Amino acid sequence: MIGVIGIIISLGLLIFLAYKGWSVIIIAPLLALLAASFAIFSGGSFHLLATYTEVFMVSLAGYVKSYFPIFLLGALFGKLMDDSGSANSIAYFISQKVGKGKEIWAVVLSCAVITYGGVSLFVAVFAIYPIGAAIFREAGIPKRLLPAAIALGAFTFTMTALPGTPQIQNAIPMQFFGTDAFAAPILGVVAACIMLFGGMFWLTTRSKKAAANGEGYGNHPNENIKPMDTTNMPSIGISITPIIIVIAVNYVCSKFVFSRIDGAYLETSYNTTLSAVQGNWSLIIALVAGVLLAIILNLKRIDDIVDCLKTGVQGSFLAIMNTASEVGYGNVIKTLAGFTIVAGVMLGVSDNPLVTEAIASSVLAGITGSASGGLSIALATFSDQFIAQAAVYGISPEVLHRV
Repeated sequence: MIGVIGIIISLGLLIFLAYKGWSVIIIAPLLALLAASFAIFSGGSFHLLATYTEVFMVSLAGYVKSYFPIFLLGALFGKLMDDSGSANSIAYFISQKVGKGKEIWAVVLSCAVITYGGVSLFVAVFAIYPIGAAIFREAGIPKRLLPAAIALGAFTFTMTALPGTPQIQNAIPMQFFGTDAFAAPILGVVAACIMLFGGMFWLTTRSKKAAANGEGYGNHPNENIKPMDTTNMPSIGISITPIIIVIAVNYVCSKFVFSRIDGAYLETSYNTTLSAVQGNWSLIIALVAGVLLAIILNLKRIDDIVDCLKTGVQGSFLAIMNTASEVGYGNVIKTLAGFTIVAGVMLGVSDNPLVTEAIASSVLAGITGSASGGLSIALATFSDQFIAQAAVYGISPEVLHRV
């Protein structure tokens, strides 16, 4: 029980300090070691340096090894789409076509299109925010609803539910279940519709209630939003082509290219299987194609292509190191006796592997403070159990992937 208390204290400090602006790269190993030190009070042993170098750092390095190419290429693609004006062009086009009275739809769909095409969630926020603020102000919609609209479009169904999304959350289950990014397409589309229309119902209801109460956009004297320059933006055709290419190449590689090659050499020479890597390979090739096409189509619009790429690379370092540090933190927690109690509670909630998988992923995402981190730890810890339980019920690994 003392071990569980240590985990709770460590988690509480992680959340509090991260909220206060402390770097997760610094606090994650320190708080992981704090939680591990409670093993002493439980009669166990605690080896400071061994826990840091052989558990935390090994887990961190494993995550970087598996997913850095996707983080790197996603950051480059997002930076190119941002600097070229392509992301703004897509958002501007959608906002113009959707029309008056549907401003919330315009923001949500703009975020959805660019994130489903491979632009990182953070780039989407900065690209859509000025446009969203402008159309919300013109329509008299409270600005406080803008973060929710952006989050609905960028952080929900295109991040996890829609089949084929190149976001990292959709990539992580592939190596555990031998699936690809298009796993369980019908389930994914149904889930996406529930998220989209459920979220839109809530947002439009809140907007109408605010209007009935006489609440408008609000007074925001320091928002300092610069008007969008539409003179040098690429056309919608040029802007959206790289996104279409990413999705198309990912599909072709996943369904037709790697599924037909002989991957026996991977088992003998690299200690892995084709099913474990083909999903990542497909995403890597798709994002490379998107990056190259974005450069070719926008070479004259980007002032300094070298600086643009350098900034994208630097951005990928912070993104992956933050997440990898959280994965390292979670894997230290996973080795503690107190975690056995937490795991037993999660797995004992239901005999249905889909229910236990959803709960375990959500709880561990909360414990680590990271969606991708929690997902990685949940699957590294429990995927074999999920697969075995699913086989008893005749549930496809693709369904496990999508849930």
